Amino acid sequence: MKIFKYLVLILLVFTSCKTKKYVIDSNAVAKEMSAKRVVKKHLNVSFGKETVDAKLSANFNNGKTKQSLSVYLRITKGKEIWLKGSKFITIFKARITPKAVEYYSPYAKNYFKGDFKMLENVLGTSLNYTQLENLFLGQAVIDLKENKQEVNIVNNTYVLKPQTTNGVLKMFFGINPGHFKLDFQKVINSFKNQALEVEYPSYSIVDKEIFPKKIDIRAKQGKKITKINFTLKSVEFNKPINTSFSIPENYKHINL
Repeated sequence: MKIFKYLVLILLVFTSCKTKKYVIDSNAVAKEMSAKRVVKKHLNVSFGKETVDAKLSANFNNGKTKQSLSVYLRITKGKEIWLKGSKFITIFKARITPKAVEYYSPYAKNYFKGDFKMLENVLGTSLNYTQLENLFLGQAVIDLKENKQEVNIVNNTYVLKPQTTNGVLKMFFGINPGHFKLDFQKVINSFKNQALEVEYPSYSIVDKEIFPKKIDIRAKQGKKITKINFTLKSVEFNKPINTSFSIPENYKHINL
């Protein structure tokens, strides 16, 4: 009987740990906690599926161009991010891998092939593939375990700040006490007058994953400010996804 009792207790412990991962407590109050523990809890809710197939509504505004689109986002974790924007017709397709960024527009009949420098021009800071993927998944764009973090509670959010940086970048990561995904993340480069601010106003629980329901991006580069707002319409995980991508031969190459 004692062995059975212990087995039941062990099962209850493991079940409670797994259930806790998928809870969103909108009434949670941030209590005093070490930075190390906050980081651990954030990493415990890291995205665990292999593929994402999402439909989003998107608003883009860079001060010159305003555009509202439906965007299809498909991610094969660690390998590829595929995007298609449409408004009655396909406006653009893009494919991002750890090595390259490719884009073409059936609407404008042009295309781009290059590296992540192009994303720096759009987002106001340099990102690699993993960092961009984490941005979409509501996870910190840096490995929070690499540096010791300072933690403060600001407006009921755990705000992490690396104790040491390269002297140029300032980084802040707001962790929500109700689910330990991000409320926001900021990367500021004062030397280059660049800043990337990403806010996550809300999340949904889908297939036992806490997934961003809204993502608001504000990218500053000099005097230029670009805003991109995403709202989740639907999403599926671990399904077969089509990421076909082929640039037509007669399209004009452009620099971005």
